[in-house]
Amino acid sequence: MPQRVVPMLTTSGELPRDDDAFAYEIKWDGVRAMSYIRDGQMHVESRNLNDITGRYPEIHPLVETLGGRAAVLDGEVVAFDESGRPSFGHLQQRMHLANQWEVRRKMGEVPIAYVLFDVLWVDGRNTMALPYTERREVLAELVPEPGPCWKVSAPHFGDGAALLAAADQQRLEGIVAKRADSVYEPGKRSRNWLKIKLQRTQEFVIGGWVPGEGNRTGRLGALLIGYYDETGLRFAGKVGTGFSEKTLRSFKEMLVPIARDTSPFVDPVPWKRAVFVEPELIGEVEYTEWTQGNTLRHPSFKGLRDDKDPKDVGRDP
Repeated sequence: MPQRVVPMLTTSGELPRDDDAFAYEIKWDGVRAMSYIRDGQMHVESRNLNDITGRYPEIHPLVETLGGRAAVLDGEVVAFDESGRPSFGHLQQRMHLANQWEVRRKMGEVPIAYVLFDVLWVDGRNTMALPYTERREVLAELVPEPGPCWKVSAPHFGDGAALLAAADQQRLEGIVAKRADSVYEPGKRSRNWLKIKLQRTQEFVIGGWVPGEGNRTGRLGALLIGYYDETGLRFAGKVGTGFSEKTLRSFKEMLVPIARDTSPFVDPVPWKRAVFVEPELIGEVEYTEWTQGNTLRHPSFKGLRDDKDPKDVGRDP
């Protein structure tokens, strides 16, 4: 069994023209989770190879479903809102917990599901070189029925426009198109996996903040965010909405220790009261479009991510 596999990543794009050559899946708004199952034990790692086994103990009984078989599985941990839609905001309440008592308490308040969509190794056999369609057959045989907290994501072969329309009707984030004959490419952002988004969301690096005014006096007013290109950290504007009271309180605790004297951005920042920080934190932001000045229009904060290296955060097309 491989000790660890860097997940294969998607590339932003549009529906492919050769529609029949692709399988389509729902794009789950959660966190990537690679699971290593062997000798009755389950080890789970995030996209950036951090150990997250203890964060989601309710998925550990998946080991019993495999009946003693060993496997490396790829999937997404997802939480749902009151309407049953995937919600990254709800998952925020689970994904940063380290204390096992807190984890157990939140299990009842914020249930999660482990949505499986690939198998990379099983019973001594590396399956990454198999075509997507064959890997999905292996996965379906491994996990034939959904469990209390896990299920296999259902692929739809061809007619991506229909699945995209259905996702739009249900107000989901989008879909993923995977070439049916493609192999699994660890660590690669491949054109064989395309994410087609209905909502504009992406990760941004936090490079500073602006103090609040009015009812936010003495607290965070807005985050200054950016993304990396070949020139450095590019400024993408500020985001001042989407924060809960708890998030506003916690941000000050996180940002004060990483303060710095100079701006981490290569572009000028047009706020004299800006407080700059080391570019170590990543936030997911929803927005309507990019302006002509290359900043975000109507951005809204969705949550922090800890499953990616800040230097890997670029601008989506």
